[in-house]
Amino acid sequence: MRMTKTGLLLVGHGSKKEYNKLLISKTAELIAEKHPDYLVKCGFMEFNEPSIKESLEMFRNEDVNSIAVVPLFLARGVHIDEDIPGILGLDSGQKKGTFSLANKEIPLVYADPIGPNPLLADLMLENAKAALNMI
Repeated sequence: MRMTKTGLLLVGHGSKKEYNKLLISKTAELIAEKHPDYLVKCGFMEFNEPSIKESLEMFRNEDVNSIAVVPLFLARGVHIDEDIPGILGLDSGQKKGTFSLANKEIPLVYADPIGPNPLLADLMLENAKAALNMI
């Protein structure tokens, strides 16, 4: 018997530099490894594949009960506030919608970018300490 999971679409900006795509895909893998109750996919705004729309389509035949679209962006901007919601079929400022699977409609939610998060502050301090250790 298959267990229903929560879909998580991790969204990156995309870049011509391969390591930027790898950052998003590796982060998606880490989430999936630590949280087996999520079915994790990643998609990109531009430059890389799969696109956000293509990745979202991959959920159509999956056994998920909802989908969270999570941008791996630090701050708000035109992609976060307009472009990505448009791709998801949401109006600017809207955070909730629905997504049609092969046999039912499920909730789709759109998360905020990272923003000023204490975990990010801790990570920056960790990076500073690592750099200072090179002195």
